[in-house]
Amino acid sequence: MTWLAIGSALWLGILTSISPCPLASNIAAISFISRRVGQTKHVLLSGLLYTAGRTIAYMALAVVILAGLLATDDVARFFQRYLNQMLGPVLILVGMLLLGMLGSAVSLNFVGQGTQQRAAKGGAWWSLLLGILFALSFCPVSAGLFFGALIALSAANESRVLLPALFGVGTALPVAVFAFLIAFGSQYVGRAFNRLTQIERWVRTITGAVFILAGLYYCLTYIYGMALTG
Repeated sequence: MTWLAIGSALWLGILTSISPCPLASNIAAISFISRRVGQTKHVLLSGLLYTAGRTIAYMALAVVILAGLLATDDVARFFQRYLNQMLGPVLILVGMLLLGMLGSAVSLNFVGQGTQQRAAKGGAWWSLLLGILFALSFCPVSAGLFFGALIALSAANESRVLLPALFGVGTALPVAVFAFLIAFGSQYVGRAFNRLTQIERWVRTITGAVFILAGLYYCLTYIYGMALTG
């Protein structure tokens, strides 16, 4: 496994976390964590448990999917032979999702108002459950990044745990950062959040363009057999 794969998995998670739909769930998590702003230990523990919840959810889901994909030698050989050909179209589709070219109206949400209200009355351990439920609440962008980009990346590197875990940490990173800011310097929270919302569009646009270019490279190289590098 290369450092590029490790960095890519973490970056995919961070990109997921600041995309509009997951960002909304992370804002809800930040609101939940900050309800006891004067209790430093509680805020930090809540942030860590939320991060753990998202990480556990993505790891478990990836383990199940990759175990099925790589269960037999025939399937494993199929992926070894055709993964590069499949990766090109997948990267292009994910890039189009990030650029808003494919619709983004449908989402899957496991966390209703009732769950959030019960969590607000509970202790820090509710953050773990919220992290799991929010992680499994997919919208087109987060689904494309996870099921398309991350699963392909994990399959290519035969990583059922590490890369999905890094992805999970990345998706919760803004919440962990804000939990730290809330605990030790709440005056910086508003400034940090404004900066995050400002850069989200540019980060998503640049990454979407890179995904499409990378997808075109994979298509031209591995499907059409064009030698694009010397």
